[in-house]
Amino acid sequence: MSTSPTPEEQAAVDKAAKAREEEEQAKLPYKWVQTIQDLDVTAAIPANMKGKDLDVKIAKTSIKAGIRGQEPIIEGTLPHAILVDESTWTLETTPSGKELAIHLDKANKMEWWPHVVTSAPAIDTSKIQPENSKLSDLDGSTRSMVEKMMFDQRQKEMGKPTSDEQKKQDMLAKFMAQHPEMDFSQAKMS
Repeated sequence: MSTSPTPEEQAAVDKAAKAREEEEQAKLPYKWVQTIQDLDVTAAIPANMKGKDLDVKIAKTSIKAGIRGQEPIIEGTLPHAILVDESTWTLETTPSGKELAIHLDKANKMEWWPHVVTSAPAIDTSKIQPENSKLSDLDGSTRSMVEKMMFDQRQKEMGKPTSDEQKKQDMLAKFMAQHPEMDFSQAKMS
C-alpha cells in the first residue's frame, strides 16, 4: 500500500524536478518563453553577423535556424503546428551583441508546449502559471463564453444546475404551468 507524499516531501520532489528542468533548459543554445497563444525563441549571435549570414526556415511543423555553414542553433520537429504566415524572425542588436529572435504563432491557442522541438528536454506544462488575464481584455463573445464557463463550473462545484440545465428546467416549469391538465409525473429531463 503506497502512501501519498507529505506536502513537504512533494515540495522537495517538485523543487528537485524544477532545478533539473532549469538546468536542462539552461544548456540549450537558445532561450524560449511562451504564452498560451505564441512562443518566442532567442539566441545570442556574434555581433559581426548580418541577416544574410543566417539560415532560418520556419515551417508548419518544423524549424531550423542558425548561422549559414555552421551547426544549427535549433533544428527539429515542433510538438504542435504553427501559423507560418504569422510567425517571424528578426536579428536584433542588444547591449551584449546581437540576438536572433524567432516568434512562432501557435495554431492551437489553447495548449502549452513542453519544448520548442521534440528532441529537446521537456518542461512540465502542468506547472505553468499563466499570467492572469483580465476578462476585460477579451472581446465580447469570448468574454461571455468564458463567463458562462466560469459560472457553470461554480454551479457544478456546488451541485447546482449549469446555465443550460437551468434553462431547460425553467422552460419545463413554464410549460407545466401553461398545461395543468397534463400529467408530468413520468417526465424525464435529459
